[in-house]
Amino acid sequence: MFIWLPQSCPATLNDLVIPPNLAVWVFAPHPDDFDAVAVTLKLFFNANCRIYLTVASSGAAKVEDSFCSPPFVQEKALAREREQTLSCAYFGLPSRRIHFLRLAEDKNGLISDNTDNFVKVMNFFLRTAPDVVVMPHGNDENPDHALMYAFLTRLGGVGKKKFAALLNRDPKTVAMREDLYTYFDEDEAAEKGTLLRFHQSQQQRNLNTRGIGFDQRILNLNREIAEKHPGQGRYAEVFELEFFPKNA
Repeated sequence: MFIWLPQSCPATLNDLVIPPNLAVWVFAPHPDDFDAVAVTLKLFFNANCRIYLTVASSGAAKVEDSFCSPPFVQEKALAREREQTLSCAYFGLPSRRIHFLRLAEDKNGLISDNTDNFVKVMNFFLRTAPDVVVMPHGNDENPDHALMYAFLTRLGGVGKKKFAALLNRDPKTVAMREDLYTYFDEDEAAEKGTLLRFHQSQQQRNLNTRGIGFDQRILNLNREIAEKHPGQGRYAEVFELEFFPKNA
């Protein structure tokens, strides 16, 4: 089933012959997690795979009051959904493949670990039956990333179909195994930067709090990853590869 994946790692995703019609589920904890791995997702898109995006949380907690008027949670959530919808349209993902799960959150804006939330995720998983899941690595300072990975491990025991998980490094990843790399050049970096800048709320917040835009924050990480392997490319996205269910 996964003969298209490398027999040994580390390996380069750019060199793989990805079969068409794979069901690829982008299990994004937040709006913008899709765009953080857009170059890799374009490989699947160009191979005529079926890409589905779910956005688990509103991400409203990461929108500054100055960005929204009135600065209410609902307005912030809608702003982030609009940003993600626009970036996906630019990418080429049909709107019917974008699903905002709007999972329940606690008072701090973090996704709640409860049965209702898990069931919402599970129902989408069972309906889609993905061959590949792409999501941020769970060993991360962001509690939502850790929780959604915990949900994924539980999903691995629900269905009978085996699937591969590509768990990407993001700026807050603590540690991970680096199995699969997608290298890209300045032209693709410029395209990725355009996608990232659709998330204007995060672009502005990063400029205000870090002095660099959201686009540069992600591309700086991609540059740091690539620098570990000189000669391969100027930028890289990197993933840990995991298979579920574990006993299959």
